[in-house]
Amino acid sequence: MITVTDLGLSFSGQTLFSHVNLLFTAGNCYGVIGANGAGKSTFLKLLSGQLEPTKGEITIDPKMRMSVLKQDHHAFDEYTVLDSIIMGNPRLYEVSKQKDALYAKEDFSDEDGILAADLEAEFAELNGWDAETEAGRLLQGLGMDSSILYSQMSSLPGADKVKVLLASALFGQPDIILLDEPTNDLDNKSIAWLEEFLIDYQGTVIVVSHDRHFLNNVCTHIVDIDYNQIKMYVGNYDFWYESSQLMQRMMRDQNRKAEEKIKELQTFIQRFSANKSKSRQATSRKKLLEKITVEEMPASSRRYPFVGFTMDREPGKEILTVEGLSKTVDGVKVLNNVSFRVNKGDKIAFVGSNEIANTTLFKILMGEMEPDEGSYKWGVSTTQSYFPQDNSAFFNGCKLSILKWLEQYSSDTTETYLRSFLGKMLFSGDDVLKEVSVLSGGEKVRCMLSRMMMFGSNVLVLDQPTNHLDLESITAVNNGLIDFKGVVLFASHDHQFVQTIANRIIELTEDGLIDRMTTYDEYLEARDGILS
Repeated sequence: MITVTDLGLSFSGQTLFSHVNLLFTAGNCYGVIGANGAGKSTFLKLLSGQLEPTKGEITIDPKMRMSVLKQDHHAFDEYTVLDSIIMGNPRLYEVSKQKDALYAKEDFSDEDGILAADLEAEFAELNGWDAETEAGRLLQGLGMDSSILYSQMSSLPGADKVKVLLASALFGQPDIILLDEPTNDLDNKSIAWLEEFLIDYQGTVIVVSHDRHFLNNVCTHIVDIDYNQIKMYVGNYDFWYESSQLMQRMMRDQNRKAEEKIKELQTFIQRFSANKSKSRQATSRKKLLEKITVEEMPASSRRYPFVGFTMDREPGKEILTVEGLSKTVDGVKVLNNVSFRVNKGDKIAFVGSNEIANTTLFKILMGEMEPDEGSYKWGVSTTQSYFPQDNSAFFNGCKLSILKWLEQYSSDTTETYLRSFLGKMLFSGDDVLKEVSVLSGGEKVRCMLSRMMMFGSNVLVLDQPTNHLDLESITAVNNGLIDFKGVVLFASHDHQFVQTIANRIIELTEDGLIDRMTTYDEYLEARDGILS
């Protein structure tokens, strides 16, 4: 159990949140949400003791062990994978090393023997004898081979290090688990395994994530950071989202009715206050008018961009034909005799564990890379807009302001026109004068989306468009692609994004591809049925 009492935190005189009172109990999973900069990761640091609050207190039973997902991928480079995982239970790791040091002594005394016996008893109580088995099982669940347990962390690629750190956070049955973006760099199978692990977990889980599908599957409560407050709601993310939207609509309706009544009364008073026969009615309405207040909508820190793609012209029947594409990258064949045809109305999600294959295919289709074999042909009536996974070439070393940057890609260079697209992406006022080289990852993505929306293309090609975005922006892109009337080819790790947009799934494999006219959930169900 974690009790948060009258918690407040301020930085440089600015209040991040205040008067926070919460109770976290065992058997529940709490999803922490809020706009970028609202303080989600900061809140986890307060709970874990990495930060001290300005006011209030956080009470945790000292007997309870808290485990935190580490964020520094290089902190354990000098250790083996097994040691890195066992360090998730610091006391077990400490006991293990004390034991090893004792048994390595040449002058093993009687006192050493007594200490060794005590350490052995504690080691067994901490399930030390099962530690290697449990570590291997966690790695396998996350899609890794347990044979790497004795490999050095420094030898692993970045994505694998992330998985090891996640395994460390889950290791040894902690009482409380704090997870900050645990699904980053995980494939769908690993995410599904993590969901099952957390659903079955008996302790307390507090997680920050931008993955709506993940939050829906694992969360029993939502902890919302907004209005400089932190409030807890029962239910998963979708339940919170629909409830909050309903509340906002109700408040707007209530305010609109109040404003209409005020105008009606004001008009009556103006017309009849000088009329003796109507003066009594006017006076009574004045009193009524004084009682009516228009409540201001709470100044939410959330800002929802608007993503809307329009076509300058309808595409014809011929969209795209791909014949026998093959490509080797860094000595590895990532595309092998890939052939498919894109039809009008297709919204195709390219899925699977081989992210490089999807990116390579998109680069070839957009003319940024030549295939080793095969060909492709776009229909003469098609126009394409491309969202690359790596947008650094558009921004690195660029000294232009956001406004001037967007102007490069527009035939209409009037400031009003450019600001209309930037405004939809939440760049307003002097924001548009910021230099693009200093923008955050999310801001650069919003610039790229502004650029795409200007083109009026009837085919959109998007490679991981939700990377770096907050939940509000992800929702906006999601809705924009659902509403788009043209053709979409895209790759994304976001389950809900794929499920709600795609009407066709293509998985690139070592032998070519799997192509199904189906939703993503139906595709996974059929695939998993075949595999089982």
